Amino acid sequence: MNPEPSFSPPCGRVTGWRDGDVLRATGIPYATAARFRPPAPAPDRTETLAATSPAPACPQAPVPFLDDILGTRYGELPGSEDCQRLSITMPTGLRTDERVPVMVWLHGGSYTSGSGDLAIFDPTALVTENRVIVVSVTYRLGLFGYLSTASGRPANLGLLDQLEALRWVQRNIGAFGGDPGRVTAFGQSAGGDAVAHLMATPEAPSLFQRAIIQSAPLGITRGREKMSRAMGAAAEAVTEDTPAMEVVDAEERVSQAARKFGLIAAMPFGIQYGHAPLPPESGIDDAWNATAPGIEVLIGHTSEEARMFLPRNRALSRVAAVPVLGPAVVSAVSRAVTEAVYGRAARRFARRHVQAGGRAHSYVLSWAAPGNRYGAAHTVDLPLLFGDERTWAGAGLLEGASWEDINVPGKALRALWARFASREGLDDDGGIPGALRYRAV
Repeated sequence: MNPEPSFSPPCGRVTGWRDGDVLRATGIPYATAARFRPPAPAPDRTETLAATSPAPACPQAPVPFLDDILGTRYGELPGSEDCQRLSITMPTGLRTDERVPVMVWLHGGSYTSGSGDLAIFDPTALVTENRVIVVSVTYRLGLFGYLSTASGRPANLGLLDQLEALRWVQRNIGAFGGDPGRVTAFGQSAGGDAVAHLMATPEAPSLFQRAIIQSAPLGITRGREKMSRAMGAAAEAVTEDTPAMEVVDAEERVSQAARKFGLIAAMPFGIQYGHAPLPPESGIDDAWNATAPGIEVLIGHTSEEARMFLPRNRALSRVAAVPVLGPAVVSAVSRAVTEAVYGRAARRFARRHVQAGGRAHSYVLSWAAPGNRYGAAHTVDLPLLFGDERTWAGAGLLEGASWEDINVPGKALRALWARFASREGLDDDGGIPGALRYRAV
């Protein structure tokens, strides 16, 4: 019988577990925080931590349409407000003196759903194929993590959680075989947006040297102050003593206060400028410019991001049923929304980053399951990077594709992401035939 893998980071001894071709240490506390309070680093321990349970999910509401698209199941992980945990997936056979690249994953979910240890985010293939370490971070969501109020409740608590996780990685990852000088922060959707905004904090270059920003809705992150103020007023009745699931239930009512603010209300919860650790909105470009020389960026989006959301629009669904004209209208709307929310802002971010002395590549991912109505929609990059045939078996996003259809471009995408993370660098132009194109900015 193999002994449990054991590690001795500065935070205290940790025992993990062997899971097939990888080693795992899961559910490690990186911070502590009372409700609606900034996090503090988790204290070092004298006793051994058995890191064998997944990180709990932050309390959240079900999202049935996402479960249908991604094949996830509400309640897959236990929920807890004590969710500031991270999990580490490592390749087996690391030498004691070996230090491999580290990739820190921030999940998406509109800042209101998701969790680092969902099965669809299992990084086993990424780790085993490319000899990297993946750290999956779980952080506060919704009213617990992303909304200030006039009575003084702070904003950006989930972002502050993520900063504490990255600090934990810098202090401790060497004991797990990771190189703290080769850390890549990567995230998709809200997770990509978080990675981008973590780059605006002065210490960012000391925490991660590369950033992969996938499908970040940067086109709707500005001009949100009035909306956030209206939502904060609607949330004042929620207190430190409100039962957790009542807080979750209140998120729908609070979100209704955002609906009159147009497209930005598509993601009502999110980062707020002018609240720690972010500067005022007028200073965000200067903050990004200050850190640009220290962080290399790979940023992009899928070619049909908006197709994930369009089937939920009843009027557009009726139009789509009209022969010939209907599909053309849907495609035009998809292109326009994709460009407004994701494409234009991503290109602007990359250009500004390079002009400020940084290095950047941009990409567009066009892979889609054959004949699938979602096409190359938002989240289609996830099954290419994570999980396996079993975890994605029920995903509506992948209907029509065999596992080989998914895994062949997936393996190439995982290798591309890992090459970027390892310092090997990317060519000026390149990609994956039929799936992705990238270029230096």
